[in-house]
Amino acid sequence: MKYFHIGAMADSFKLPVREALLKVKEVGAEGFQIYASHGEFSAENLDKNARAEFKKYVDSLGLKISALCGDFGHGYHDKEYNKILIEKSKRVLELAADLDTHVVTTHIGVVPSDSNSPRYEIMHDGCLELARAADYIGVKFAVETGPETSLVLKNFLNGLNSKGVSVNLDPANLVMVTGDDPVQAVYNLREYIVHTHAKDGVMLNRCDPEIVYGLRPAPEGGIPAPFEEVPLGTGSVDFPKYLAALHDIGYDGFLTIEREVGANPAKDIEMAVNFLKDTVAAL
Repeated sequence: MKYFHIGAMADSFKLPVREALLKVKEVGAEGFQIYASHGEFSAENLDKNARAEFKKYVDSLGLKISALCGDFGHGYHDKEYNKILIEKSKRVLELAADLDTHVVTTHIGVVPSDSNSPRYEIMHDGCLELARAADYIGVKFAVETGPETSLVLKNFLNGLNSKGVSVNLDPANLVMVTGDDPVQAVYNLREYIVHTHAKDGVMLNRCDPEIVYGLRPAPEGGIPAPFEEVPLGTGSVDFPKYLAALHDIGYDGFLTIEREVGANPAKDIEMAVNFLKDTVAAL
């Protein structure tokens, strides 16, 4: 690879973790991301010895952990629940440091475009506490793009005055949910990007992101399917331009392939690895 590292979401293989890591290596990826918010590899289920043993296993495969996923399925928009959620998130940040990775990705909810919104203030206060914790631990807490436009997210992050809360740029979420341009998002968020997801998709029907992300109920009768995730290179993300933009801003971290649907994710991930290698080689 000229400029980037290629990773894969271990959970996308739908296999036990250690088997999934063998698949990560088999398809030609250099690293992986793993869920740490639940299951066998959650922060509360890995004691000090288990963390050291897992890190040793990862090293034996010649792989790197690109990031942990610390998504608890709930945004930081409820002042009372934030007290619980923030403490759980801090434990994941500590786990990341122990596993020698420096990024934890998550969804924080939908950032309102109106900075005077009460929810905006609640999210700001929650993320400010997480930013301070991340700075102290030495890990980045990376917000995944998609629920709002990159410009709204940039303004929100600017208000924290910290890089402890940064960005996991997912270009597919942008095109599928907000219709935002991933290339422009790279430039808007350039100072915050610490990790990326390599994923593709298409918007089928424009929909309110607050409905998509469960902040508001869908109207009676439901809504038309808002989007579809598709194999890398077959959707609305212009990967040559997107990767060129990442290179232009000096990003040289992971492109972590995430495949959340499909009957044969291992095949799709292997195709995605080859697609990314070919696309980067042509830059």
